[in-house]
Amino acid sequence: MIGYIEGKILKKEDERVLVLANQVGYEILLPAFVMENIAATKVGEDVALYVFYQQTERQPKPILIGFNLEAEKEFFQYFISVEDIGPLKAVKALSIPVREVAIAIESRDVQSLTRLKGIGARTAQKIIATLEGKMGKFALIRKEDKKEIQVAEDFLEQVYEVLVKQLGHRTADAKRMIAEALKRNREITTAEELFEEVYHGEQS
Repeated sequence: MIGYIEGKILKKEDERVLVLANQVGYEILLPAFVMENIAATKVGEDVALYVFYQQTERQPKPILIGFNLEAEKEFFQYFISVEDIGPLKAVKALSIPVREVAIAIESRDVQSLTRLKGIGARTAQKIIATLEGKMGKFALIRKEDKKEIQVAEDFLEQVYEVLVKQLGHRTADAKRMIAEALKRNREITTAEELFEEVYHGEQS
């Protein structure tokens, strides 16, 4: 199964790119916010994408969907777990950054969710009912994709790694966010609790 691709862009269309990697051309669907992120990348230039791979009995032709960050791909997997939202519908719906969608879900903002292409009020309510309480991590995503860092062992460094590697925060910003969260709540003992405190601190 394909989870990540680095290669050269052979062709760009409105909703997809053709990427050449190891002499094989991969056609990859891109949500609008991802396409905007690579808008300045020209044909022949390098691109790197995290890939969601879908192939089922009902959909025997493989579908590849690309993302800037691993966390965006993870969000997509949550998003398509909502009833009546399949991968193709989700690709068309995600016209705004994941961060904004996650914030709308956590704040129960039905109106903002109905701005997504093909998402009506009823589906927006299903999205909130299914995903509320799980989106704090994704609401912290930044636009920039930063360098990877080594996997850490304790929960403080686990959170630091995710903030930098998956969510795109600068190293100094990640350290500040963690320090402020620990200052606000000295009882934190798990990565999950720390993420929750970081998220609420950034929202306040």
